[in-house]
Amino acid sequence: MVVIGLGVGGEETAGRLAEAGLNVVGLDPRLVGGECPYWGCVPSKMMIRAANLIAETRRVEGMAGTATVQPDWAPVAKRIREEATDTWNDQVAVDRLVKKGVTFLRERGTITGPRTVRAGDREFEATRGIVIATGTVPVVPPIDGLDGTPYWTNHEAIEADTLPASIAVLGGGAIGLELTQVFARFGVEVTVIEASDRILATEEPESSDLAREALERDGVTFRTGASAKQIEHNRGTFTITLDDGDTVTAEKLLVATGRRVDVKALGLDQVGLDPDVRRIEVDEHVRAADRVWAIGDVTGVGVFTHNAMYQANIAVFDILGSKGAPVASYHAMPRVTFTDPEIGAVGMTEQKARDAGLDVKIGTSQIPSSARGWIHKAGNEGFIKLIVDNERGVLVGATSSGPTGGEVLGALALAVHAAVPVHTLQQMIYAYPTFHRAIGDALKQL
Repeated sequence: MVVIGLGVGGEETAGRLAEAGLNVVGLDPRLVGGECPYWGCVPSKMMIRAANLIAETRRVEGMAGTATVQPDWAPVAKRIREEATDTWNDQVAVDRLVKKGVTFLRERGTITGPRTVRAGDREFEATRGIVIATGTVPVVPPIDGLDGTPYWTNHEAIEADTLPASIAVLGGGAIGLELTQVFARFGVEVTVIEASDRILATEEPESSDLAREALERDGVTFRTGASAKQIEHNRGTFTITLDDGDTVTAEKLLVATGRRVDVKALGLDQVGLDPDVRRIEVDEHVRAADRVWAIGDVTGVGVFTHNAMYQANIAVFDILGSKGAPVASYHAMPRVTFTDPEIGAVGMTEQKARDAGLDVKIGTSQIPSSARGWIHKAGNEGFIKLIVDNERGVLVGATSSGPTGGEVLGALALAVHAAVPVHTLQQMIYAYPTFHRAIGDALKQL
């Protein structure tokens, strides 16, 4: 096998196939492990953990005495550098992969034929097949004046050893909002510019409102329904002109407008695929073509680490011809925005369910009204929302927001995944007093 791209999905696939006895070549010009451990999931959650400690300390007032906190970015930056081995070095990951038997080359892989892949000045014959796991790159919108300015992507934001006095954030999605709240809690003046009418536009409107209210309490300014028309950078200051004529100024500019697939130079035409695709289509076995598998972000099925690992498992079973191999199903894709409060969601939103023609029933409950929410008091915002296909009597989607929204989501994700009848969920015993007991409160409305 030749595995092109060694992010979390590619690394998992290459390692397991090698352990199973196959000859495996792994190719990637970037760091083994991809975005997640170096500039994504792991360091960003370190930042969020630190920012949430600041917020929790400030919540002591009126509940447990008095407390003051002086935010200091230095220990956060130090911890991130230690996790990324200071210079964003992947030697530990490379050694782990090689120990499993993978031949690793820090080269870009190009498909040159149905069974051949070129890497640098070498060409490999992939007699068993090819796995494509090349991930995505940040979307940089074609805004007049942006090109050539020292704007930040998630890389620069994660690597920052000091924070600016002010920052403008283009994009009100999960990544942009997580970093926004971190910066705001460390004293940075933050303005979020979002072209849609609401932030977290792909989630429930209630989630958008909850996130906005929480971040506004942290001092964040929002400009929704507004697009950046022109950008200037002069004497250390960005000036963003919006399409309504208003301007936003800030010391730094973070571009968090999503990610895109970049496969034009991959040689997809050599295996019968369109080289200009926006994502590589795969079947239930994550096959993209004859003896070609694609996994992770490049498939466009949820830009999540957990999806890359999920698809990697399916690819490994299929490549090895294992009996009882799993097949892909994405109807219960979980996702969490790690703001405070956390916003977890699974499956369809209410609008998507209605657009699909389902007979929809809704059940909701408010976390502050639950026993645990009342006990928690400060920082207890959140809600449970259940989306039910009334004809089948099962959940097709749900949102769990609150202090532990991402953890409470687990029960709802299982219910959606296994199509557990609502009647069965209503007969469950929900431990008291827990946050997840609010699921039972929402079920009562049905």
